[in-house]
Amino acid sequence: MNDAIVIIPTYNEIENIEAIVKAVFSQSKEFHILVVDDNSPDLTAKKVSQLQQEFSEKLFLLHREEKTGLGTAYIAGFKWCLSKGYKYIFEMDADFSHDPNDLIKLYNACHVDGADVAIGSRYIKGVNVVNWPMSRILLSYFASKYVRFITRMKIEDTTAGFVCYKRAVLEAINLDRIKFVGYAFQIEMKFKAYLKKFQIVEVPVIFTDRKRGKSKMSGGIISEAIFGVIKMKLKSIFNSK
Repeated sequence: MNDAIVIIPTYNEIENIEAIVKAVFSQSKEFHILVVDDNSPDLTAKKVSQLQQEFSEKLFLLHREEKTGLGTAYIAGFKWCLSKGYKYIFEMDADFSHDPNDLIKLYNACHVDGADVAIGSRYIKGVNVVNWPMSRILLSYFASKYVRFITRMKIEDTTAGFVCYKRAVLEAINLDRIKFVGYAFQIEMKFKAYLKKFQIVEVPVIFTDRKRGKSKMSGGIISEAIFGVIKMKLKSIFNSK
């Protein structure tokens, strides 16, 4: 059995899904893919079903009835992948903001170099972001700095969504107790791994903003991250006493 699977959550990604699936499958190392689709009105899931006829042994689809947040999509994906026995479980966006060619870097960081969590980091070597307006770069960069300050994690890109987890990490984290559903989910997962003293490394990557489709970022997601991080940190302090 293949040891690595890439979870790609989708909502209205019909313009990207075929290209990203084929790009992942074109890598020199074999990766399987699990698409977690939140009942996309643009019929993304139908397109995935069609692609499964071509890639029946390595492309899987988890269909959800409604859009309930990025975090819940990944949690559902994690549980599915763990039940199937995969050793290395990846998070990756559908829109090519994460380069499929970097998957092998994250895989090697865990499989060869022994890390428990490998983060595709935009900020470990300067600011490696393409096609974002300066306002968005500053928001993301200082959000990561803010999270680092509050949580004391030694991670430069705390909000990164391009990640490889060893299965032992996901087994050690109580996935049913993950609270955040938006992009703050990425912070919470790293924080839980940090509290359990797993080895977390950052691998430099270049993040390129999507060319097709629409971003799902919203004000509610940002506020969840800002205020939720403080609550998360305080809860960890009280739980440790």
